[in-house]
Amino acid sequence: MSRQTVGEALVAELRRRDVDCVFGIPGVHTIELYRGLAASGIRHVTPRHEQGAGFMADGYARVSGKPGVAFVITGPGLTNTLTPMAQARADSVPMLVVSGVNPTASLGKGMGHLHELPNQLGLAQTVALISEQITTPTELDPTVEHLFHRLANGRPGPVHIEVPLDIAAAEYAPAQSATLEAQKPADTGLIKQAAARLAEAQRVVILAGGGAKRVEADLRTLAEVLDAPVVQTVNARGLMHGHLLTVPASPSLNAVRALIEDADCILALGTELGPTDYDMYATGQIAKMSDLIRVDRCSDQLERHKAEIAIHESVAAVIPLLLASLPAERNQSDGACRAERTRIAAWAEVGPDYRHQVEILNAMRDALPDTLMIGDSAQPIYAGNLYYDHDRAGGWFNAATGYGALGYGIPAAIGAAIAEPSARVICIVGDGGAQFSLPEIMAAVDENLPVTFVIWNNHGYQEIATSMQDVGVTVIGCDPSPPDFAATAKSFGIPYSKALPESDAIAQAVRKADRCAGPSMIEIIAPKFEPQKD
Repeated sequence: MSRQTVGEALVAELRRRDVDCVFGIPGVHTIELYRGLAASGIRHVTPRHEQGAGFMADGYARVSGKPGVAFVITGPGLTNTLTPMAQARADSVPMLVVSGVNPTASLGKGMGHLHELPNQLGLAQTVALISEQITTPTELDPTVEHLFHRLANGRPGPVHIEVPLDIAAAEYAPAQSATLEAQKPADTGLIKQAAARLAEAQRVVILAGGGAKRVEADLRTLAEVLDAPVVQTVNARGLMHGHLLTVPASPSLNAVRALIEDADCILALGTELGPTDYDMYATGQIAKMSDLIRVDRCSDQLERHKAEIAIHESVAAVIPLLLASLPAERNQSDGACRAERTRIAAWAEVGPDYRHQVEILNAMRDALPDTLMIGDSAQPIYAGNLYYDHDRAGGWFNAATGYGALGYGIPAAIGAAIAEPSARVICIVGDGGAQFSLPEIMAAVDENLPVTFVIWNNHGYQEIATSMQDVGVTVIGCDPSPPDFAATAKSFGIPYSKALPESDAIAQAVRKADRCAGPSMIEIIAPKFEPQKD
């Protein structure tokens, strides 16, 4: 048998764990990983920047449900990936970042090696759930086992492993992995208590977060049994599309806050109750919640917002147990009426400008049903995060909440398209955010991915400009000149079209773009923000 290096063994271990794609830019610090990659059957996608690799892994993970994997070099490769890792941590997205690092004997000595950092492992530990270094060939197996165990237990997020150059090239030495304890099953007594309180309540409201994704059928059943409106955070949109009990609106809106505060029992499923969802207007408090029942995989989250009943378990495991504990019949409340009143009031509250942009989102959704709609911080995304009912569970996500990293949309859409080759993908980005990661479109060209990149061009950072003006700050720095997007699309070799920000025109443009075999671009010419003059 030929000698196998630690780098080759690591790739083989990833393949054994159902990793089918990695995103990375090869370098001298990761060559030993690539030695085993070609024969592994794992697909390799080359971004144009390591930040793109991380965001692609994020989009891939959100759609596939499996950890997204990025290969990056030591030093700048890892530091470029820290931003996507932070976004993944904020949104509970499973991600594995594998980096190189300089030879073991040089670490921490400041000897001037290429890509040297004072303490790369310590830097990664500020963002990753776990960051570990392989210091001997025998540590590979237990370290990989530990990382994947962490990804499968507790709140998901990014994990990191670094392999020194000398260890990556060393001969692999198998070692028995330690037996790791799985998360203890939920306390059935607590679940029965929760079911009893829910059965007694007359005005239940369900708050669904990203932790409720992939259990949409059970969520609908539970909502119907409880006759409870379901408020969905950004990461839960699409779970209740078109349902009489759906409230696809931000819990920061006054109308939704009123619904929550009127409830006599709140069931919070997989939501951290964070301010970017529940207090985006920075009032200093979220809506008051009576008789709060929380279900979350993360014990730390359960400690941050005290509840009457806190169940430490995944939403997927708890909902069937709740349904089994609830009585077959219960007094029906006016859940559908409460949900409808809230939808009407929330729709009025978002205002005419955002309503117009949501109508554009609706037109794109209806023109291409069951689409993955992925975005950056852009006006239509802000509008949709306030109020939008997507028609595909898990099909609406963006980086405008949580960590809020610009440049996310384009690479995340590429990762999503790779995770679900049969899906239509629409990527919505502003002209400012697009300039953070515009070259990544070439990765979509390389992979021939059917992604429609929609550029909302209002010639600047309108949201920031408006915020500055609202508090009496002179607007400055918010008008970076956009490139000629038609010429850019031509240089990429992809179809381009232009549309006014009107529903019919945009629906026609996305239908036309959908007929393209690979990526395409639509530029929407939106009104330019003009600051008020004194």
